[in-house]
Amino acid sequence: MINQLKAWLGFFPTFGGVPRSSKWREVRKQHLMIQNVCQVCTTTKDLDCHHILPYFLRPDLELESSNLITLCTPHHLLFGHFMNYKSYNKDVVADAQIWFNKIDRRP
Repeated sequence: MINQLKAWLGFFPTFGGVPRSSKWREVRKQHLMIQNVCQVCTTTKDLDCHHILPYFLRPDLELESSNLITLCTPHHLLFGHFMNYKSYNKDVVADAQIWFNKIDRRP
């Protein structure tokens, strides 16, 4: 919810001293319209737009749709950052698919 409020207000902080592009808000909005469910659990609530390769490492990929994945807030922290926002998961897309399949096929 906090991320939604920040997005609505147009507030995106700097990361590693690199300011967000003025186009980020629109790119994020478009991405969430296309990929509108968490890629792990398929919820449509509290969605985050996660950078596969982190913005602080690759600011040049900030607006690239191929570098984005939709995750709900809990899965963003768990799968995207291994429970620590200072970390990142380079295999987040594959891991999201694995866990989606596990959830989808549960007894």
